[in-house]
Amino acid sequence: MGEEASGGGETPPGLVREAEISLLECKVCFERFGHSQQRRPRNLACGHVVCLACVAALAHPRTLALECPFCRRACRACDTSDCLPVLHLLELLGSTLHRSPAAPCAAPCIPGALSCHHAFGGWGTLVNPTGLALCPKTGRVVVVHDGKRRVKIFDSGGGCVHQFGEKGDAARDIRYPLDVTVTNDCHVVVTDAGDRSIKVFDFFGQIKLVIGGQFSLPWGVETTPQNGVLVTDAEGGSLHLLEVDFLEGALQRTERLQAHLSSPRGVAVSWLTGAVAVLEHPSALGPGACSTRVKVFSSSMQLIGQVDTFGLSLFFPSRVTASAVTFDHQGNVVVTDTSGPAILCLGKPEEFPGLKPMVTQGLSHPVALTFTKENSLLVLDTASHSVKVYKADWG
Repeated sequence: MGEEASGGGETPPGLVREAEISLLECKVCFERFGHSQQRRPRNLACGHVVCLACVAALAHPRTLALECPFCRRACRACDTSDCLPVLHLLELLGSTLHRSPAAPCAAPCIPGALSCHHAFGGWGTLVNPTGLALCPKTGRVVVVHDGKRRVKIFDSGGGCVHQFGEKGDAARDIRYPLDVTVTNDCHVVVTDAGDRSIKVFDFFGQIKLVIGGQFSLPWGVETTPQNGVLVTDAEGGSLHLLEVDFLEGALQRTERLQAHLSSPRGVAVSWLTGAVAVLEHPSALGPGACSTRVKVFSSSMQLIGQVDTFGLSLFFPSRVTASAVTFDHQGNVVVTDTSGPAILCLGKPEEFPGLKPMVTQGLSHPVALTFTKENSLLVLDTASHSVKVYKADWG
């Protein structure tokens, strides 16, 4: 009797959500698969699945030859075939996905929740991206990644307008970028783990300054309202403020703001209050254990709030592993969570933790985030090699 009662026609909501995110979306264009001609899922020879529209876009117009965007195996468009398991899954979940008021295509029913309006990048355009920033003057989006040219600049619509920062061993090259910021006068500052330096470019890609030999492992980087540059040293356990004459390409002053931090990585500054948030990765006991901690300091560098993985577990049903931090326009601390994966608002530092989910679906491995002047949220998802743009659907 119990088995009959639990084996009815209702599809578990968790299964629906997982299918929508993981199985029913083309990972090239981020559109949902469907039965229509363009959105039909197609098997490539290697086994990866993309929609028919992307097969047509990737294929050579005359020879129909194409490379899989994920593993680079060669095949031809005419050799692709319908992915029957995905088509059957669409039929199975179709009525549930369209009937449920909490379907993944809608914003979750949580105050402050956001929904994804579009995404840009994708494999080939971006390769394992690690850092994200906005140009304060132009609104253009700057991403650092593992491509041949490490810095890519996108317009507000997601089109790539410029790229620079060659992969190489010269001082002006970028070996392994970790993070990026854009100053108030449009200079691009990159932390390079390859030679443990900080590199400053103008917005056209000309190298202006290389700061080396001062940090054990420079990681997070952020611009202050006064046009200074905050840098975390992950191995040195410290937070630094750099004052730079960007036009002359000269480092004027370095000040250590905090010491005795535990593997600090991400850093953010509130333009409303001047508060500084630092994301630490303290050593955790046990195999596979990973702990993170957010510390927030006032503009005078007094600790005003902190919360860690254990503290958040008391308020949230699943483990939270923060991978990036920022402030919204109201001074709330917002983090990316790779365990969810999710975007979580922790509230104001004086009231920690006031945890509120903002994005709980559609992400794979978020590693960076920032808010635009129009209050859209940009999230860098390294697993899908893309930038996802989230907005509120009301007001």
